[in-house]
Amino acid sequence: MVGERRPVVLRNGTVLTMNGTHEVLADHDVLVVEDRISAIGPRLQVPEGTEEVDASGGIVMPGMIDTHRHMWQTAMRGYGADWTLTQYFVWYYLEWGKVFRPQDIHAGNLLAAAEALDAGVTTTVDWSHGLQTTEHADAAADALEAVPGRFVLAYGNIQDSPASWTAKREFNDFIYRRITGNDMLGFQLAFDVTGDPAFPEKPAFEVARELGIPVTTHAGVWGATNDDGIRLMYDNGFMTPQTIYVHAATLSADSYHRIAATGGSISVSTESEQSAGQGYPPTWAIREHGIPVSLSMDTSVWWSGDLFTAMRSTLGADRAREHMAAHARNDTVTHSSLRAEHVVEWATMGGARALGRDDLGSIEVGKKADLVLLRNENSPAMFPILNPYGHVAFQAQRSDVDTVIVDGRIVKRDHRLVGVDLKAIREQVEQTVEHLREQLGDEAWEKGMNPDIPASKVLDNPYTYTEYRGDTRTSV
Repeated sequence: MVGERRPVVLRNGTVLTMNGTHEVLADHDVLVVEDRISAIGPRLQVPEGTEEVDASGGIVMPGMIDTHRHMWQTAMRGYGADWTLTQYFVWYYLEWGKVFRPQDIHAGNLLAAAEALDAGVTTTVDWSHGLQTTEHADAAADALEAVPGRFVLAYGNIQDSPASWTAKREFNDFIYRRITGNDMLGFQLAFDVTGDPAFPEKPAFEVARELGIPVTTHAGVWGATNDDGIRLMYDNGFMTPQTIYVHAATLSADSYHRIAATGGSISVSTESEQSAGQGYPPTWAIREHGIPVSLSMDTSVWWSGDLFTAMRSTLGADRAREHMAAHARNDTVTHSSLRAEHVVEWATMGGARALGRDDLGSIEVGKKADLVLLRNENSPAMFPILNPYGHVAFQAQRSDVDTVIVDGRIVKRDHRLVGVDLKAIREQVEQTVEHLREQLGDEAWEKGMNPDIPASKVLDNPYTYTEYRGDTRTSV
């Protein structure tokens, strides 16, 4: 049962510590007692009654941390696969986001939470900007507390202005009812800064400051948020080390300098930035400015709900840009700047730093026991393991997540979630899908899922044959 907490030892694995020196420990054990990592070493002596997990031939790594996931949208998995950012904004912000009921928020969060754990993501920021009422917020929090992972509820409401919803009495009541310092449920405010010179978001920042709550914001999104928003935040003293800037793909060097100077971090959602149009994934610029990076997957309406894909796509985007820049100079890249080791760190310690959780993100004695074992004896892609960082970033998949431990409890064992009723979640999600289809009607539902394809024209080819004359040779 997931409610039990008994000592656990992962035996004889390759341990990616992600500690200060990034030690990789071959054939090592990791012992968990209560909610902490108790010991690391070969052939550890363990307390009587310790559950033993065979990690031989596998990789033991810290639980991954996703710093930006719109969990409430997960019941619509894959619906917007062919959307642009414009279509996303129209669908959720202007047309249909308002038809989500509290139970629909609950269903999406349940599914997203289970999906995250299954993929080895032990901490997820629920960028929950569909909370039209506190009933919706309670439904979101209830779902997060029903699944045995670690979550941060980033409270937002795209149907109202930040200054308005943060000033409501029921919002304050929600905070004092639900945000109790529970180690498994953190809290942020989630809203964007439009760049309006009047700075209408200022009252929301003041609420966050008064409550001591971090702000997470979509910054540097093409056509939506820009350098003006960063400048307003900076000039009014609202850029802090706890602020997470999501995407940050279209910012100037000046804005990056302001983020670096104030200690904030950037959550990169490469699949999203590549596909939706926020701007080119900015990891190259972020590194140049010394800004801490974390990874996120954004939303399952479009993209995969795991950080393996986030790591892989981030490496691909960064390296593609590096090669293209070199080719434009008639040059070539002989050594890649961004390494597999870097993105594994961003998926673990990067998230921990962004959330101010120095007890997460690495495998060290005394830290919280949030651990993942990658091992799959039935997969030809899981051997040999020669370069552990490269294996995590380019070879492993969510199906290779054998064991997941959160807060010292096993929540996935032998490739199956523990204490998560997928059948019940499926039933709730089906009810949400049925409700949405009824609200939209069949025509709008199909149109939303299948946006028009722009007309294209094949270029004229000057080398097209107009007549094939065959062999002109004559025989004698």
